[in-house]
Amino acid sequence: MAKEPDPLDVPPCRTDDMRMAHGLFRSLFADAPRLVRGVAAGDRDRAAIVADHVLEVTAGLHRHHSGEDLLLWDALAERSPGCALHVGLMRTQHQEVSDLLDEVDESARAWRRTGSGVARAELAERLDAVAAALLRHLGEEEEVILPAAAAVFSQREWNRLGEHGRAGIPRNRLFIQLGFILSSMEPDAARAFLAEMPPQVRVLFRMLGRRQYLAHRRRVYGTAA
Repeated sequence: MAKEPDPLDVPPCRTDDMRMAHGLFRSLFADAPRLVRGVAAGDRDRAAIVADHVLEVTAGLHRHHSGEDLLLWDALAERSPGCALHVGLMRTQHQEVSDLLDEVDESARAWRRTGSGVARAELAERLDAVAAALLRHLGEEEEVILPAAAAVFSQREWNRLGEHGRAGIPRNRLFIQLGFILSSMEPDAARAFLAEMPPQVRVLFRMLGRRQYLAHRRRVYGTAA
């Protein structure tokens, strides 16, 4: 008698974790221009704190997109040929966002060195451009790509995207990222998300990780809220 396949190895899959990641990036890139503009010209100490935060956020988006480039597009175009044009559009948008992120990184490093009002204004404008491009890209990805991917990927395959993203996060930043994820979600959704995590992760976050996140948020945002 043939063995039943593991449900994790056959389509469909859940892709709601991608929407959660998108919500995080929407939130972070919406906040970033305001944070930059809120720093007084010449305040190099504060500029360094906010610039480091911006560089960490751009690195996270680069990592997120590189996982899709590596693990998603080729397989989706092959398994769902009707998505080929949309996959091409996603690749083009990724390159556009990548170019904008490179400009943001250049401006953030320049501002970190000088704290000047000119460098601050340039960085904020470039962050505005990223936020606008992301709104368009993430919305189109959620509307077209995620339903198609859910139909043709197994859960085990899909989970590799999340594993790729987490593998690139320094261990001492994992709880900080988890805190930002939870803060970007509606309270009920955040509680449900945390409840699905392994018990040891929940305990560590409540005992240690939440304080670590709140301290980081106070340092960057000036508030824990």
